[in-house]
Amino acid sequence: MTSFRIAAAAVIVVAGALSAQAVQAQSSGVHRTDLQRHDLSAPGWEALQVRVDIDPGVTAPNHRHPGEEIIYVLEGALQYQLEGQAPVTLKAGDVLFVPAGVPHSAKNVGTVNGSELATYIVEKGKPLVEPVP
Repeated sequence: MTSFRIAAAAVIVVAGALSAQAVQAQSSGVHRTDLQRHDLSAPGWEALQVRVDIDPGVTAPNHRHPGEEIIYVLEGALQYQLEGQAPVTLKAGDVLFVPAGVPHSAKNVGTVNGSELATYIVEKGKPLVEPVP
């Protein structure tokens, strides 16, 4: 019974930490909505689709992913900065490929909501987003 209580307490602590991270991301003007997640036929890899909404004037800070990100801009004007490349501004209907591990940021440079559909092909079990200073 003691092992069960320890495991239950660990689950509560982890859930609380994840909730705090989600609240922090949501309150910063970057809003993520997980749409789907599936294992791939390649062992150890998964695909995720996420809608990312960015409030006007807000920047999603520099970060990287443990795999590729394929971006389709749904609305607004988003400026992407990939490490080692010139910034590029995309509008609804434009696409962008972000190679695995490449630090990048996104800024809503418009006056309305900026939104993208992000499809990730990533290593399973690793954090999806890693902040980069």
